[in-house]
Amino acid sequence: MDFVTHGLGRWLHILAGIMWIGLLYYFNFVQMAAAKNAAADGTAAGINKHVAPRALLFFRWAAVVTWLAGVMILGSHFVEVFTFANRAYFPIGVGAWLGTIMFLNVWGIIWPNQKKILGFTPATDEEKNKARRVAMLASRTNTMLSIPMIFFMVASGGLFRVAFFG
Repeated sequence: MDFVTHGLGRWLHILAGIMWIGLLYYFNFVQMAAAKNAAADGTAAGINKHVAPRALLFFRWAAVVTWLAGVMILGSHFVEVFTFANRAYFPIGVGAWLGTIMFLNVWGIIWPNQKKILGFTPATDEEKNKARRVAMLASRTNTMLSIPMIFFMVASGGLFRVAFFG
């Protein structure tokens, strides 16, 4: 069972995390500017109709898989890590909290606003404009949080390995 929870769980966590953060960076550094330019020349329909919904599908579910795989890796140490009960777990605890905040941002702020923007949920033009701003700010926040999150998750590798594998 250790191999499954720690070995495969770790790889699942890493692969899903790469997809999640990769898409986050894609949205913030590529799609946002491209959508603005495409709206200016009237070609945004392709991005908004075909690319954004699919990218957001993988984005939000990669967040779920990343978070759940992280919980699986922590196992019985979940509470200790999240409450900083053991100083050895501090780096992974900070990374886990940042990842949790980002996960909640995706499902609680970004996705509900994207549904308005993409027309999945009825919204007036004024509501869509507000949703664009809110989703953009939440996405930019996640981008900034991803930098220390990745640092703490990588920095905790040695401590995490010692704590769980002796």
